[in-house]
Amino acid sequence: MTAKSKESKGSFESALSRLEEIVEEMQSNENLTLETRLKRFEEGVTLVRECKKALEAAAKKVEVLVKSSGGKLETRLFDEVRQRLRETDSGEYEAAEEEEEKT
Repeated sequence: MTAKSKESKGSFESALSRLEEIVEEMQSNENLTLETRLKRFEEGVTLVRECKKALEAAAKKVEVLVKSSGGKLETRLFDEVRQRLRETDSGEYEAAEEEEEKT
């Protein structure tokens, strides 16, 4: 696992953990002021966006793994593959026209 993927996982896990803490605090503490609740809500929205971004990146990596050409599974970063492949109407990937012309 690369340092960046460890960081992403740690970031996702810590964001999710903090989000759970916020939800628990807001549900269990009736004495929170409106200002505090709004701050926690704002923080929660930011954390949800971070988690969503991390999950979308992971989904793209899985998609590339599953849809690799030739039927064999390969792991590559989505952006790396996207530069060389394009998705067809059927959802499969094929070499982009620029790559086809070079070969």
